[in-house]
Amino acid sequence: MKSFVIPLIVSLGVSVLLLGLAITFGGPKPVAALDSISEPFKNLDYSELPEVSFFNARDGQALAYRFYPPTFSSAVKAQVKTEAQIESRGSVVLVHGSSASSQSMHQLAMAFASAGFSAYSLDIRGHGESGKSGDITYLGQLEHDLEDFVSEVKLQGSKSLVGFSSGGGFALRFAGSDRQVLFDNYLLLSPFISQDSPTSRNNGSGGWVSVGVPRLVAISILDAMGLKLFNHLPVIRFALRETSKVKLTHSYSYLLATNFRPKADYNANIAAIKQPLSVLVGDRDELFNPKAFTGLFETTNAKVNIIQGVNHVGMILSPNALDKAVTQLAALVETDSAKRLESK
Repeated sequence: MKSFVIPLIVSLGVSVLLLGLAITFGGPKPVAALDSISEPFKNLDYSELPEVSFFNARDGQALAYRFYPPTFSSAVKAQVKTEAQIESRGSVVLVHGSSASSQSMHQLAMAFASAGFSAYSLDIRGHGESGKSGDITYLGQLEHDLEDFVSEVKLQGSKSLVGFSSGGGFALRFAGSDRQVLFDNYLLLSPFISQDSPTSRNNGSGGWVSVGVPRLVAISILDAMGLKLFNHLPVIRFALRETSKVKLTHSYSYLLATNFRPKADYNANIAAIKQPLSVLVGDRDELFNPKAFTGLFETTNAKVNIIQGVNHVGMILSPNALDKAVTQLAALVETDSAKRLESK
């Protein structure tokens, strides 16, 4: 009996020691700033940035968003055909990328508002003015937050969810869930899929993130065992400069990193999508492999378009990409409206 028990105790002791070392010393390392991501935002005009509004999530936490009412540019007014279209083309909810906030989506939100959409740019929990920076309380809380937003704000007309980068990955997660019918259309802009996806580059998404793999693996093992004590520790860091005029989130806890992305089985996540969905990505994206997106979605009804001359951040900043995003979403909304009329 002793010959069995002693090796078992030693094995358990070694396992506990290794897990402890991984959690203590295996966190994300500092990473050199990737200026192609942050620098383009420095000289933008935020003079028309709306004030932050708040809605209450089910746990009582006030979460932030910015509202852009539809304005309709003269060019768009010339294109629309009915008075109803002029009043509103529907509602668009925007989800920012990793480390960012609603402010980063300002140019895109303005573009949608100018095209007649009611645009709402969120501070996802753990970012900006929403909750504790870099952390959430439980896995699945972000889905609950988005559901609570839709319920409280009462979006008008056709409802569309638009996500950029990690926000695009989260939009994909939502689009493949049981809650997907809360939105009529989905638009993903250079979405993060997975570190294991053919869309990802080999050097930490183009050098944008540092992943504490030992800590991540150790926490996931303990979490699977029901031990959630370390779920709030940071497991990824972003390639940001420490000084910034904009409020950024420099790292994600295990919980936030796991929730703000597609599900682990991203192929099943994609296959579960029933709502209309389109993907846009720039051909010069330095974080992801643009051509791989077409193959990833080829078995679905999703439309994938590659925009020439646009890098990663350019998807939400360059005039060409903004125009493509508005045009693509307008096409989704018009197709959806036509189908609704046919069914009546």
